[in-house]
Amino acid sequence: MSAITTFDSTVESLSDLLSSIKELRTQLPDFQRGWVWDDERIKNLLISISLSYPIGSVMMLQTGNPNVRFAPRPVEGISGVTQVEPDRLILDGQQRLTSLFQSLILRNPVKTRDSRGKEILRHYYINIDKIIDPDIDREEAIISVSEDKVVKGPGNVILADYSDITKECEAGMIPVNLILHPAELLVWQTRYFSDPDKIAERSVKWGKLLSEVFPRFTNYQTPVIMLRKHTPKEAVCQVFENVNTGGVSLTVFELLTASFAADNFELRKNWETKKAKLTNTNNVFNKILADISSTDLLQSISLLTTYNRRKQKLSSAVSCKRRDILKLTLDDYVTWGDKAVQGFIEAAKFLQEQNIFSSRDLPYGSQLIPLSAIFVELGNQAHNLNVRNKIARWYWSGVLGELYGGGSETKFARDLPEVIEWINGGVEPSTIRDANFAAERLYSLRTRNSAAYKGLHVLLMKSGGKDFISGVSINIQTYYGDGIDIHHIFPRAYCERNNIDKKMYDSIVNKTPLSYKTNRIIGGNAPSIYLDKIQNQRQLTENELNDILRTHLIDIDSIRHDDFDKFFETRKTQLIQIIESVMGKKVI
Repeated sequence: MSAITTFDSTVESLSDLLSSIKELRTQLPDFQRGWVWDDERIKNLLISISLSYPIGSVMMLQTGNPNVRFAPRPVEGISGVTQVEPDRLILDGQQRLTSLFQSLILRNPVKTRDSRGKEILRHYYINIDKIIDPDIDREEAIISVSEDKVVKGPGNVILADYSDITKECEAGMIPVNLILHPAELLVWQTRYFSDPDKIAERSVKWGKLLSEVFPRFTNYQTPVIMLRKHTPKEAVCQVFENVNTGGVSLTVFELLTASFAADNFELRKNWETKKAKLTNTNNVFNKILADISSTDLLQSISLLTTYNRRKQKLSSAVSCKRRDILKLTLDDYVTWGDKAVQGFIEAAKFLQEQNIFSSRDLPYGSQLIPLSAIFVELGNQAHNLNVRNKIARWYWSGVLGELYGGGSETKFARDLPEVIEWINGGVEPSTIRDANFAAERLYSLRTRNSAAYKGLHVLLMKSGGKDFISGVSINIQTYYGDGIDIHHIFPRAYCERNNIDKKMYDSIVNKTPLSYKTNRIIGGNAPSIYLDKIQNQRQLTENELNDILRTHLIDIDSIRHDDFDKFFETRKTQLIQIIESVMGKKVI
């Protein structure tokens, strides 16, 4: 039984390969980023060719598969041509082929960079005397010079001038971009032999070039791996990223942009329009969606596409993994794109109801993806109070159970059908069943790096916490207007002076949302001192301030008497009660 393979291996002459690039039979897929090799690497590449050393293989993809269509673009340096459909696309070897094409085929100076990364234009030359001398290192025989073809030393002293063909011939410096152009090489050769006094000497040198140097370029064979056109898109992309280890991984958005461009659809432009709608400053929810990405949208679209295919019994799997996004068609994107945008907007409105007002306080940005798809599928049904309460329980179970860390695509795919089925009378989603919160976790929730930390900060605002000074409940206006953030109740400085365990004083149990003005008054004072200060400055009665403190789940007796241990245990108990309330289950 013969082995099944998706590729062929062969060799192709460098001359034919570069000619196919010039004729646009070989192009780049539009997802290939532009790339410029530095001057030294281009020289080393030419040196390797001149010695018949291997420079590595190139990988191509045959075009013609209707399911794997990427918008093509010519190799850098080709301009003023009418776009044609190529026979193949370069997947690996772009930098080498671009460098060789520009230095050996084009007549313009090569765009490259110097050792400091500065963009420069260079011409490449072969020093005839040095390249035919076996005792001279090849690195000395191939050089690059500036755009004006003049070599200068310190003080701008001219060391060499190759600015016209006569000067090139006199110096014995032949441009490398003549070697693969026989007619132009003949013109240069004619001028080289125009001096009758040097014909004999130059004939010997030219003979060595013809026998020892030029054939290495004209006959150079390049290994080519050709992916057959029936190779699936996800395999093409995987192969590309496997060989492109030196670059930055492509996003699915970049790959789909190239794919949709083949149908004359500008995905990037369309995404910018959608993003502007999501982050419009006229919308009160724009700050929640400030960090939304194109990939987030595509994952939501993939969930909706695969879920609805499953409902129609066209497939069985709901998924939003990379390979599934790459399978999205333009029709899928058009069908679900605007609906997904509206889903994110509805999700943001829901999160505002939960007292989440900015992306900074969003426990899991990734949880927006299944949340948006859930709202799209529910439609008007999502405006029912019981339905929103169920969504809230699912949401907070995921946050406090800390279930949406890295690599949550599989969970997203379960969430959409499970939450919809639960709302319609089915069993609880696995997110609710799997979520647990241990009381000991409260001690280690100390920074915004934890989703549960952010979640409890939000739940304290949602439970009705009022600012110590203003007595105003925290809503979107006070959140931004008063600079609400999470601050210590027993100040850090006070705790350190009194040798209170950092594990306790720096935990979420000793923190609460307050305005920056209130936090400045608190300073590093004992609670009994700063509470008296607030009462006196703001002309509050003790009972009025006590009522405000209770909205933060603070035990009055313990804070008034600076009793940290009692305060901590009492507040921990009340935080646990809030957690149990939103999750609908007991804390461990």
